[in-house]
Amino acid sequence: MTVPAGGAEPAGQAGAEPSADAIDITPAGQQDSTPDVIDGVALARLYGEPLFQLPNDLYIPPDALEVFLEAFQGPLDLLLYLIRKQNFNILDIPLAQVTAQYLEYVEQIRKQNLELAAEYLLMAAMLIEIKSRMLLPAKKVEPGEEPEDPRAELVRRLLEYEQIKLAAQELDQLPQVGRDYVRTQVHIEQTVVTRWPEVDIDDLKAVWADILKRAKLTQHHHISREELSVREHMTGILRRLQSARFVEFSDLFDPSRGVPVVVVNFIALLELAKETLIEITQAEAFAPIYVRLSYSPS
Repeated sequence: MTVPAGGAEPAGQAGAEPSADAIDITPAGQQDSTPDVIDGVALARLYGEPLFQLPNDLYIPPDALEVFLEAFQGPLDLLLYLIRKQNFNILDIPLAQVTAQYLEYVEQIRKQNLELAAEYLLMAAMLIEIKSRMLLPAKKVEPGEEPEDPRAELVRRLLEYEQIKLAAQELDQLPQVGRDYVRTQVHIEQTVVTRWPEVDIDDLKAVWADILKRAKLTQHHHISREELSVREHMTGILRRLQSARFVEFSDLFDPSRGVPVVVVNFIALLELAKETLIEITQAEAFAPIYVRLSYSPS
């Protein structure tokens, strides 16, 4: 494909030698679909067909935005492209051939953007100077010394530029905010749930055994028979807990009322814990066990 000097960047492409009016950047292995152009290059493509002249009735507003796409990042980028495209040895540049192609490209961009061409003209002058110095007879050097190569400084700058360019391409492959991903902020509500220490079952058994022991010591003999209700004891325990925030486990039992009452009271306590109406807590091992309501009394 033959494009004007202001076309897309032709990095890593190979093709035929550039003509006098354009630089060929057709990728290797592809055929150029653009018809042969003798007097100029295509200004644009309309429905896939090249457009070589602007229509006579085309109206361009005076304040229209003019966009010029630079093909290369600068003179060194153009030189490096010409050398790499034709597989020249960068340490032994065929300066005559490269200079001719470089001046050909500068002539193309001079027709479209004179200010941009000025930057390339400086490098063109340097190439012509190096080419002229290479045509002069070489200076005599002392035995053991290497003759000075006029291209040495240019080669150094090209190698340095290529190294920086490759590093920039590697950096460009890294993910960038706004191009590859977008930062988002999501508010997640966090609720703090108070977890009371679990009651050790062995401590609960020990307290219960101590209560039974005291109940036996204060055992009384009653002739009358008393009907015991678990529900009534549950109500009594809840009523007592409503008046105090924490009640020690052993204080909920009255051994003087006998073992049957203590057992029913203990069953009522377990039923309340099963229905999650109360919580049985213990701060640490061997510490007193406390009972409290699991809800706020109205």
